[in-house]
Amino acid sequence: MNVCTVCSPIGTSQYLEWEGMDDMSQESVLEKLKAGVRKFQAEVYARNAEHYQRAAATPQAPHTLIIGCADSRVDLEAITSSGPGEIFVARNVGNMVPPYSGSPGGVTAVIEYAVAALKVRHVVVCGHSDCGAMKALLHPPATDDLPTVRYWLHHGQAALMVAGSMAHKGESKAEKLNRLTEENVLMQLVHMKTHPSVAGAMARGELTMSGWVYDIGSGVVRIAEEGQREFVPVTAAARTAA
Repeated sequence: MNVCTVCSPIGTSQYLEWEGMDDMSQESVLEKLKAGVRKFQAEVYARNAEHYQRAAATPQAPHTLIIGCADSRVDLEAITSSGPGEIFVARNVGNMVPPYSGSPGGVTAVIEYAVAALKVRHVVVCGHSDCGAMKALLHPPATDDLPTVRYWLHHGQAALMVAGSMAHKGESKAEKLNRLTEENVLMQLVHMKTHPSVAGAMARGELTMSGWVYDIGSGVVRIAEEGQREFVPVTAAARTAA
């Protein structure tokens, strides 16, 4: 994948400007967002106007569907150095993929559209470190006042059971969380294969899948390629060799 010049990762200074957000009023938050729009228009769009205009005049043809977590710290476009039109993204609490049931659903519709209509060639389910959804699965009382979230997280119950069956004596909370994060990604890939559009595309050799875990603090991405359970870090050496 070529590095995208349109995607301009947020600089450290911009991240630091968001510190103290708890003290900001609703109005000042909106003003902060407006300032971001102005910065995009003046800097990012201005530098890449031709690219955006071409994207607007050409039907989208993303190569990959990514199901990621809604966590605001996970920026999938930045992580993959992708620009407009390259990846089709759906985010939800816990990067869940409900098994196909024939009933309408947002994630189901995204999968069907991406695979059957847009003809993406790869599907990624991306989990991440310090995931609140995984913590809630490990500590159910956390969702006592969030009934909708609790219901949604039942899509991770099978992963919770698998992770629990693999636990060893004396396992730390961090180890339990990491194991569940990985098992949840793998289980959502299993769920993905129940969707007719996915199963058909894979049977025809038109689609592949992989599971990712992104470490927010280090920037490391570990990938379990199709049919594998081990999550292997993407390294600079491997990119150079490629």
